[in-house]
Amino acid sequence: MASTLNTELCGSTFLITLNRPKSFNAINNELRSALIETLEQANTDHSVRAIVITGAGDQAFCSGQDLEETSRYGIDDLEAWLTAAHAMYRGVRALDKPAVAAFNGVAAGAGFQIGLCCDMRVGYPEMRIGQPEIKAGLASIVGTTLMAMHIGVGHNTELSLSGDLISGRRAYEIGLLNRLVTRESVLDTAVDLAGELAKRAPAAMRLTKQRFRALTDDAFESALPVAIETQKRAYTSGEPQAAMQKFLQRKK
Repeated sequence: MASTLNTELCGSTFLITLNRPKSFNAINNELRSALIETLEQANTDHSVRAIVITGAGDQAFCSGQDLEETSRYGIDDLEAWLTAAHAMYRGVRALDKPAVAAFNGVAAGAGFQIGLCCDMRVGYPEMRIGQPEIKAGLASIVGTTLMAMHIGVGHNTELSLSGDLISGRRAYEIGLLNRLVTRESVLDTAVDLAGELAKRAPAAMRLTKQRFRALTDDAFESALPVAIETQKRAYTSGEPQAAMQKFLQRKK
């Protein structure tokens, strides 16, 4: 069986590719665990000075949580699932080295949130990006918290309550993307940007990133217990289960 994650060292830049292209690189347990482990290893590898995260194929960076897996969850499974997801985001945030997201396609939900945990994000005008949890019957808690670190309340409210995906151009205009390039240039631009950041003094980079984490850790960490309690309430309503089954039926 093919690996759910591919890695490559490009000079001192470590390229991580989410590798489930037939599922639009959706996050399942296997991919999540592999990403957490790989990030931990990269953070302690002295040959790695910067990290780029991208997706396999030409359709998606990451379409979010794998709903085929999540549709099998009951209320008793929520705490373990959300805690594992939070550990994945924490793994990106905990990097002492610069991390760049190369959005080579749609970035939604958990995929969007992985990108928000990176230091910089590269995308293209026609891509689709956003926070569609509410359309799956789920409250937007962690995503809303992460977006608050990048954009104002007005844009955050619109994205969280509508669940609509916006274009890469719009995402750049409101501050969710750092670089807007052609679709074909996304990965090269991200690797070049990471390479430039890799030239900075590593101790100063680590200490600066630690300061940014200190400024936002209280909000990030407090989001997990809120998300667990809130999603339990959502599941009690039956709305997530109904929405996911409807999506899977359309997919068939």
